[in-house]
Amino acid sequence: MKTIQLLFVAALLAAGVACGYGSNYNSMPGTGAGAPAISELSPNDTGVGGANFVLTVNGSNFSSASVVYFNGTPEATNFISASQLAANIPASAIAMSGTISVYVRSGAQNSAMVNFTVNQ
Repeated sequence: MKTIQLLFVAALLAAGVACGYGSNYNSMPGTGAGAPAISELSPNDTGVGGANFVLTVNGSNFSSASVVYFNGTPEATNFISASQLAANIPASAIAMSGTISVYVRSGAQNSAMVNFTVNQ
């Protein structure tokens, strides 16, 4: 009986992971009218293993409640204006090379994702 219970729990966990449970991006409404939009990241790339840095996000429909998500993690975000945010990105977020998704959540809406590259 204990084996069946463990298999059932494992199946539930696998189903939860497969459907994106816990994903901040997927659980929010899409990019409708009034949603934040990213037009540019500055910088848009960096070298692997670099130091903490400030990521400037240019776009539209930002508010003082907007938060920049870097690789799915909400980062400390400073509201500059309705068209600019500044996010503090820790060195640990760029410890490995690859492409990182960036998006902005403002209220109950997310922007489309934009890619940031961590070069080898």
